[in-house]
Amino acid sequence: QLQASGGGLVQAGGSLRLSCAASGRTFSTYNMAWFRQAPGKEREFVAGVSWSGGNTGYTDSVKGRFTISRDNAKNTVYLRMNSLKPEDTAVYYCAASAGPVIYTSGSYYSYWGQGTLVTVSS
Repeated sequence: QLQASGGGLVQAGGSLRLSCAASGRTFSTYNMAWFRQAPGKEREFVAGVSWSGGNTGYTDSVKGRFTISRDNAKNTVYLRMNSLKPEDTAVYYCAASAGPVIYTSGSYYSYWGQGTLVTVSS
């Protein structure tokens, strides 16, 4: 199970850190990712991190502003979001994949958290 937290209301230019806590002893074997879905839009890949933490990937719109990381000892993955923009407003979901690479398609992810809402005001 995945439990996402850390969302909230923030002004444009502000920062938030999302957390996703995983249960189970195999967390360290999964690649992890954050997706988001804005109202009326399709779900999109935001960032991903390999099982070891050694590889990361980001969608272009968040590069340089968001940082994904993980702590396998704590079974937790994080998304640090800086310089937030109104267009970052969405429900953010964490997801886990057992595949060999960081996939950007949600269809490759077997486990999903419940989502946490991020609202960025202008």
